[in-house]
Amino acid sequence: MVALRASGIGKRFGAVIALDGVDLELRAGEVTAIMGENGAGKSTLLKILEGDYQPDSGQLSLGGRDVSFTDPSQSRAAGLRVIAQEPEIVPYVTVAENIYVGGISKQGFFFDQRGLEKRAAEDLARFGFDRVISPKTIGRELSPAQRQIVEIMRAIVDDPDVICFDEPTSSLGDDEVALLFTLIRQLRAEGKAIGYVSHRMNEIFQLADRITVLRDGKLVGSKLTTETDNNELVRMMVGRDLSQLYHRQPHETGAPVLELSKVDTDDVSGIDLMVRAGEIVGIAGLVGAGRSELMKAIVGDLPVRRGIVRVNGREVKFASPADSVAAGIGFAPEERKAEALVMQRTVRDNTVLAVLPRIAKAFFVSTATEKSLARRYIEQLRIRTPSTEQLVKNLSGGNQQKVVLARWLAHGPTLLVLDEPTRGVDVGAKSEIYGIVEDLAKQGVGILFVSSELPEVLGLADRIYVMAGGRIVGDMDREHASEEAILALAMLEVAAPDAA
Repeated sequence: MVALRASGIGKRFGAVIALDGVDLELRAGEVTAIMGENGAGKSTLLKILEGDYQPDSGQLSLGGRDVSFTDPSQSRAAGLRVIAQEPEIVPYVTVAENIYVGGISKQGFFFDQRGLEKRAAEDLARFGFDRVISPKTIGRELSPAQRQIVEIMRAIVDDPDVICFDEPTSSLGDDEVALLFTLIRQLRAEGKAIGYVSHRMNEIFQLADRITVLRDGKLVGSKLTTETDNNELVRMMVGRDLSQLYHRQPHETGAPVLELSKVDTDDVSGIDLMVRAGEIVGIAGLVGAGRSELMKAIVGDLPVRRGIVRVNGREVKFASPADSVAAGIGFAPEERKAEALVMQRTVRDNTVLAVLPRIAKAFFVSTATEKSLARRYIEQLRIRTPSTEQLVKNLSGGNQQKVVLARWLAHGPTLLVLDEPTRGVDVGAKSEIYGIVEDLAKQGVGILFVSSELPEVLGLADRIYVMAGGRIVGDMDREHASEEAILALAMLEVAAPDAA
């Protein structure tokens, strides 16, 4: 049975056509993946489904009955919930209060806190999340993964008939992802109609029964998952083959720009590692292996307890990230919104952050100089923005990541450290970012990157280190690397290093 049908949905913002006659069906007891590049119209469609936007044309129906929503409360009352990619958490109340926000009953001026927490504990246990989150935890203390779980719980405790997930795994580790997949399969078995937006192909083929693809605001087509493959989906989304994503060309490498010898931190131990000028080095491993912690230690964000770090042949000891920037290192962290970008400032402001001392004259910086520099990298990196003055928060994930890269291109690093450089980025933007990384390597910049996507590691890296339990357990060159070999090393039982 079709639980939700969207027919001929159109939406325009000024001169921009966001959706152009889009059709979508979500069926009871099925998972339908909704795929497309950033800007394809996925988010606009979800906002129309939940009543945040109203369509300019077309019709929605739930359970065969035509509906129209003027605000999200109406869609929720009708049994439809959309789980946002960016959770809205009330910072100074508990997880229990966040889950049931808007539905807490009072007794006089008070409500039953203990009873609420007991109810939340039972619901968390019912859906398998009691192992990773406590109902008593305060909102501001939650990790990104826990915040996402609260958002999911908030949606499903009301027992809706139609549930749409928008990039739900972007903040989750492997254990949480496994719990989420179990939950989604459980909901499907209960007859729920599920929409699932994700850029991750492996997730789509694990979960989805059918796949709907949008491009440039239009419906390209729908396929049963069993009747399609990665290559066909990529062609539908971006009009080119998967093999064209990587543009590796052999080129000469130079002297080492980074050398680690027996490096220990609180999280990793005995790290020996080298990156040469013009070389792209990948680090693979499972969540919790210590990859991000190693990246942060290299750039001075976490202390190195023992061992030697050399940058461009000189031994260094970084007290802060500012020291690593001065030494010629650029760093794009995994959490770009929280740790790399100033979301309320413009593309111009974010691009010039690392070079302000260089372009300042007598402690003043010319706005014209800033704009000229920003325009250069907007053009070079093909950042899709109406102007240098666009707020970064209004850009897509792929274009936000390009702004981070633009900052370091302006700075001119000899080593660029990238932690999950294409997380939450669509296929087309991934290809462009890969091209940027390849061009930097050709120019002699050493690249060290972490990725949880093995095809990305295999497609980009000249050499690959594999981590497990806070240690490097193997390394290989691209000719001898394979997904099977990397996973075999990554899954080794290695004792985590003792805290120093």
